[in-house]
Amino acid sequence: MPDTHYDALPKAHTTYANIVKSLLPIGNSGKVSKDQLPQATYYVDDLHIDHDNLNDYRKICGFADNSKVPATYFSVLSQTLQMNMMVKEPFPFAMLGLVHVDNSVTQHRPIGERETVSMSVTFDNLRDHAQGQQFDFVTTVKAEDKVIWEGTSTYLSRSKKTASSKDKKSTPRPVAVKPEVGKKDVHSIFEVPEDIGRRYAFVSGDFNLIHLHPLSARAFGFPKAIAHGMWSKAKCLALMDELPDAYTVDVSFKLPIFLPAEVELIAQPIAQLESVGDTCDFGLYSSKNSKPHLAGVVTLNSK
Repeated sequence: MPDTHYDALPKAHTTYANIVKSLLPIGNSGKVSKDQLPQATYYVDDLHIDHDNLNDYRKICGFADNSKVPATYFSVLSQTLQMNMMVKEPFPFAMLGLVHVDNSVTQHRPIGERETVSMSVTFDNLRDHAQGQQFDFVTTVKAEDKVIWEGTSTYLSRSKKTASSKDKKSTPRPVAVKPEVGKKDVHSIFEVPEDIGRRYAFVSGDFNLIHLHPLSARAFGFPKAIAHGMWSKAKCLALMDELPDAYTVDVSFKLPIFLPAEVELIAQPIAQLESVGDTCDFGLYSSKNSKPHLAGVVTLNSK
């Protein structure tokens, strides 16, 4: 299929009009094979940062207003393209109810809020999972044809197990055990309000129903609304020490944060990142029972 190019990010109201249209029986072109992803790449050729939206994002996540773009922000911007790709291409899964299970972002250098960049998003790596199927969205951000940021978001589409899938072996996701707090560790206990899903949705454009209200979340098997994984990742990074110029942040989203909640961040000090390849671990846990919500690692990269 030919690539799709935009002069700017698609508007939210247009995107969600297409989403609603895709849910209606009219226009359903029949079943789409779940054995392959669309061969499609969507581009924004000249991406200008919306400073009002960026400032709102900084406030809701806790980032400092330092004229730089937080490393997690391009994952947010790419979601508009992702949603359009799921609606306009022969996408094999139900979009509403997808669960974000892993996320990796790599910043190759600090990115100024007034830079003009290009962004591309493509599908990748469809594979089976014990609870259904997983796939990736791969996002690349360039400045003057040089890659300055890369990200991979992994989603799970839940489905009932078939006889064949029960026989397939799957590697269980490792449990993040809450560590003891070291003397130099970052340690923060904070409240996650009931409305954080709705507030973050208006900033990020991600109105997945599992985040908005208990009633809509129950339709997808959750007893309460859950916090966005990318909000929890960003909140953790915002609470940590100043991050280096070039680094990768890998996160696995563990147990959902049912809203409202009280959570606990424990993070090794960023200052221990001295040589390329050095890492520091961080995790977000329930303050009530120490169960893990998020497990992450920051890796120092070369500039």
